[in-house]
Amino acid sequence: MTATGKNEDTRGRVVVGFDGSEPSFRALDRAAEEAVRRDTALEVLCGWPWNPPPLPGETPHEPPTLAEETQAMVGQAVEKVRAAHPGLEVVPVITSEAAVPALVRHSETAALTVLGTRGHGGFTGLLLGSVSLRVAAHSASPLMVVRGEAADGAARGTVLVGVESDQDGDAVRFAFEEASRRGARLRALHAWLYPALPTGAYMGAFDVPPKEGDERRKEAEALPRYEVAPFRKEFPDVEVIPDNECNAAAPALVEASRTADVIVLATHRTHRHLGLQLGPVTQAVLHHAHCPVVLVPTG
Repeated sequence: MTATGKNEDTRGRVVVGFDGSEPSFRALDRAAEEAVRRDTALEVLCGWPWNPPPLPGETPHEPPTLAEETQAMVGQAVEKVRAAHPGLEVVPVITSEAAVPALVRHSETAALTVLGTRGHGGFTGLLLGSVSLRVAAHSASPLMVVRGEAADGAARGTVLVGVESDQDGDAVRFAFEEASRRGARLRALHAWLYPALPTGAYMGAFDVPPKEGDERRKEAEALPRYEVAPFRKEFPDVEVIPDNECNAAAPALVEASRTADVIVLATHRTHRHLGLQLGPVTQAVLHHAHCPVVLVPTG
C-alpha cells in the first residue's frame, strides 16, 4: 500500500522514517528543515508493522483498522509540516514493506535519510534489532540520526566532521556542503593516540621516544589539513578549522559534539557473521553525541 502522492522520480529528496512516536516527530521537524535547506521534496515514510487494509469485497473491520489509523496519523504529520513550511512538497508513503528494508531501499535515491532515536540515552541497549542501527548499517545515502539538541534550540554555528584517514573524502565533502548550506564554520577533527594503546592502558605507562612522538604529532596535524585542502576553492564561503586531539576517537568526537550543530562521520562498515555492522567509534558517537549525527557511506 502506498499513500497518494508518491513520485518515484523525486530524486534528491529528504526521506524521514515516521511511526508516530515522539522521536519520529523530532526527526520529522528536522527533516523538514533539511528539505527546505536543500530546496527539495520531503518524503514521510511509514513502514510495516500495521494491519493490511481489507481485500476487495471484504467488510472493513470496526473499529478502524490499524492501517486506517496509520494513514490518518501520517496524514496529520504531513499537514503539520505543510503548515510550518508552506510551499514545501511533502509526499506521504505508507508501505506494507518492513520498516528497515523500506528505508534502505528509499535511501538509494535520497539525498538524505533522517531517523529519530528513542530516549535521551540513545538507542535502547544498542540492540542489533534497533531500526536505526540496522538502517545505519545498510543505508545507501547519508543518514541523519536526530539526537541531542541545544537546550535553547539555538544554532551553534559549527559543523563537525571526524577525520580518520584519507578514505573519508565523501564525508568531508558532505560536511563542506552542510556548512555552506548552514552558513556555519567547519571543524575537521582528527583524534589520535601514540603509541596505539592496549585496552585499559594509559599514556603514562609508555616511554615514547621524543622524536617519534613529534613525528606522530606532525602527521596528526597534517591529516585534517590534507583532507580539507581539495574542497577549499570549491567552498570559499566556509571557514575551516583543521584540528587534532591526542585522545581516543570516540570520547574526543562526543565531547566536540557539544559545540556542533551536526557531526558528520564516514561509515566504515564491516562484514561479519551477522551481516554489515558499524564500527565501535561510530556506535559510540551515535549513542552519546550531543547533536544530530550524519553517517556518510564510504562505498
